[in-house]
Amino acid sequence: MSKKPPKVSSMAFTLFIFVILLKLSNVDSTHNLTNLFKAVLVFGDSTADTGNNNYISTAFKADHRPYGLDFPGRIPTGRFSNGKLVPDFWVSLLGIKQTIPPYLKPNLSNYQIRTGVNFASAGSGYDGVTARVSGVIPMTKQLNYFKEYIKRLKKVVGLKEAKSIVKGALVSISAGTNDFTISYYDLRTRRDDFAIGGYQDFVLKKLQNFTKELYKLGCRTMVVSGLPPMGCLPIQMASRFTRTCLKEQNFDARIYNQKLMKMLPQIQSSLAGSRIMYADIYTPLMEMIHNPQNYGKILTLFPHT
Repeated sequence: MSKKPPKVSSMAFTLFIFVILLKLSNVDSTHNLTNLFKAVLVFGDSTADTGNNNYISTAFKADHRPYGLDFPGRIPTGRFSNGKLVPDFWVSLLGIKQTIPPYLKPNLSNYQIRTGVNFASAGSGYDGVTARVSGVIPMTKQLNYFKEYIKRLKKVVGLKEAKSIVKGALVSISAGTNDFTISYYDLRTRRDDFAIGGYQDFVLKKLQNFTKELYKLGCRTMVVSGLPPMGCLPIQMASRFTRTCLKEQNFDARIYNQKLMKMLPQIQSSLAGSRIMYADIYTPLMEMIHNPQNYGKILTLFPHT
């Protein structure tokens, strides 16, 4: 009887997250990662949404099969994944909890409020046009929900401790893909306004403003994800009737990421006491695409990349 290949893709991402945490903390063991952050706060799109879209009126939902097949209980939870998302691994590695709940989930416990929640919404982006097209929660409203959350947190733990929790939280920001795939490439809503380089700068300015707003609200440690290889997203290839990654879109993603890497240290230097780190998701995803056999995958959607 042949053995099933190990599921190590999630292990690869766990290692990737672990490396980021080590860089943030200057520690050298998983033991020291526990209690490193008081809470985790998450903003972004489907790469981060753990179920907020379940509670709004939108077509962008993942509350049905095949989503959730590898999630504990084998149930769809609103995550656009067969299992956990990166924010879930954040809280697990940090010893806070096993998963992070969506903010819009009814009846959140005081413990969930104290240890962090998720404001992300699948289909969202830094560009407000993107969220309007998708009918989801824009990043600006995610900020408003965060302000609402802070008020709830103060009621639970008091003003002083609430400030301490927000200041000591790890903040994850993962968005931007939908701005390009929806608003620029597919619907072409922004093509009349910008060349690709100009639109990249426009989105980055929105991201910069977003981080500054979080800083004003008390956040100090942020991890900002770059773009994935957008041209290898199945929906991008399928809409163009190809199984080959779209090189132009991948090139655009790499240029955007280079600009982002250059910008983040500048933002950090302008915000006293902040730590703002870039998370490279492009490289590990391309590694998985090019070498699926290293991650327990026999079949691949990408015969030519």
